[in-house]
Amino acid sequence: MKDQARVVIIGGGIFGVNIAYHLAKMGWTDLVLLEKGEIASGESSHAAGLVTQFATSQTLMQFRKYSIELYSELGLFDHVGSLRLASSKEQLRELQRSVSRAKAIGMAVEIISPEEALRIMPQLSPKDLYGAIYIPRDGHLDPYTTTTSMARMVREMGCEVHTCTRVTGIKLSPKGEVTEW
Repeated sequence: MKDQARVVIIGGGIFGVNIAYHLAKMGWTDLVLLEKGEIASGESSHAAGLVTQFATSQTLMQFRKYSIELYSELGLFDHVGSLRLASSKEQLRELQRSVSRAKAIGMAVEIISPEEALRIMPQLSPKDLYGAIYIPRDGHLDPYTTTTSMARMVREMGCEVHTCTRVTGIKLSPKGEVTEW
């Protein structure tokens, strides 16, 4: 293992490998990713893998939309669509406002009637169903496969990935630069 790198990433879960992937894609290949166990052996291996673009914040919607586009390009994502249901007039109004924000960033989303929601998912109860929004590009991925695939891509781009490497401390120079890990 090299003892110097432009970037050292500690943690080989979905966040760590994503950071490494995006830096490597920008040409920052002098990086080392360190994981105390195996890649995706922590929280990333326990995630459900359901991914939606929808959120209350436009910024968060943009991040989620980008993630789905990225995982789709990498062949790691299955689009099955999702529904958000409104069980009151107030909830439907709030969903309508959120749809406007979503459409402003180019998200494919539409408000649908209770009948359309029941056609998509017949298991729903029509009782107190005022409408829904349908997001066709939402879906799911396998968190373990996604994380390990991205770690493999990082290696293929010329970066080092080390597993079973516990980081117990970080030493800084007087200037605040990392000198040891």
